[in-house]
Amino acid sequence: MPFAYADGYKIAYTVSGAGAPVVLHPGMFGDGGHWAYLGYTEVLAAAHTVIAIDPLGLGASVAPRTPAAYTLERRAASVTAVLDDLGLDRAAFWGYSLGALTGYAVAVRAPERLTRLVAGAFDPYGFMARVPVVLAALGLPADHDPYELVRGGALESAYQVAVIEAGDAAAHRANYEAFSREPGLADRLAASEVPTLMYAGTAGPWHEPMRDYARSHGAEFFSVADADHATALRRPADVLPRVRDFLSR
Repeated sequence: MPFAYADGYKIAYTVSGAGAPVVLHPGMFGDGGHWAYLGYTEVLAAAHTVIAIDPLGLGASVAPRTPAAYTLERRAASVTAVLDDLGLDRAAFWGYSLGALTGYAVAVRAPERLTRLVAGAFDPYGFMARVPVVLAALGLPADHDPYELVRGGALESAYQVAVIEAGDAAAHRANYEAFSREPGLADRLAASEVPTLMYAGTAGPWHEPMRDYARSHGAEFFSVADADHATALRRPADVLPRVRDFLSR
């Protein structure tokens, strides 16, 4: 597995296929191999050079234990460092959840490095903007720790259980703490002019905010019917045709 270095942090990634490059970035408690496990990588590799990143704190990448290591600036730098390591000026980017936030950060900080952006199941307004709605829908008190919900959702996947068990619990918590504190990039994202496709499951908490943002800012959007935040990722047959069409234009 090759490695790139961003701000001194080691970032692991894999490469498969041939064609126009596309970077795949997983969500919280996922690594680059999660895309292959779910069936995305093989399909995309028929027409693309697929670059699957292990995010900082997960998989074979280094796992710092302080939230300060997981700033949006560093998340974006991890992606551009991988592109630099491969000698690529530009690539498409597809991220899910935390990966979508990372894609927004690259689009804001280094828009010249992206040909297109695909963002799944996370709006550009920031994590905490939706937490009260989620807690209320679940009948949980306002002071409930959302980390347990995020981690609990990941533990429903056998693949992610293995990633969590192989990782560092303190690093996972630090990663989440930084992610949850980010205020969002909505205003700055709108000015980036990177062609963007957003999608979310209709039963997920980010569906309406993403749809409304897309309508207001000229991005494309589609829904994954009857899917929540976790299950929308597990339905590549419903997602890949729309994304492949967007990437091929």
